[in-house]
Amino acid sequence: MNRGANPLMNISPVVKNLLIINAAVLLLGGILSQFSGIDLARIIGLYYFGSDSFRPFQIVTHMFMHAGFLHLLFNMYALWIFGQVLERVWGPKRFLIYYLVTGFGAAILHSLVNYFHAQSIMSSLTPEQINEVISKGYLALSDGMNYTNSAMGKLNLLVNIPTVGASGAVFGILLAFGMLFPNTELYMMFIPIPIKAKYFVMGYGALELFNGVANVPGDNIAHFAHLGGMLFGFILIKIWGKSSNNFY
Repeated sequence: MNRGANPLMNISPVVKNLLIINAAVLLLGGILSQFSGIDLARIIGLYYFGSDSFRPFQIVTHMFMHAGFLHLLFNMYALWIFGQVLERVWGPKRFLIYYLVTGFGAAILHSLVNYFHAQSIMSSLTPEQINEVISKGYLALSDGMNYTNSAMGKLNLLVNIPTVGASGAVFGILLAFGMLFPNTELYMMFIPIPIKAKYFVMGYGALELFNGVANVPGDNIAHFAHLGGMLFGFILIKIWGKSSNNFY
């Protein structure tokens, strides 16, 4: 009996393995939280480098941890749609390098912006208040509380909440698709007309920049991480070079 081909067999190899790893890490995080009380995000999520919880390996591991199923779904769907195209154009090795470099770039820009933001907040606090937040602030957050002092509360959120997700690398992939296939028309949900990839990428990048600068209270999206992925992707593509005759 012919049961049909396994759909996973048709996915390009690096994208397939990234999908599996990201899904497995989310599942592992849920199992550890349920049965042992271990919060995996606190181990492999990316912390502000001045935090007691920061570890250098988090610069890489944070991009394989997601905040929940929907977060994972949106990132992996974009990886599946656009990543396979790039992997088949570049080959598995170059695509994986690009993915990791853009994820690393996302972490770097995000951390730099957080550093300047934290320095601005710390200028209004005493050394004792700063040390209190860095060393004990996570305990308040674990209990669903935060400091009543506004500056201490903001610093606590900045220092003691980890950043997770592959969004930086995914935005790098969107940037690459827009550069290599600028005139490909995309049909987006809720938009009744097709949009050329180059305009979609430029519009999305401008929106992320606006949201990052606006810094709306309660917005827990790492907009500058997304921009970091796009920036490092742009630089890497320029370093590699591209022939416009090979793409549409």
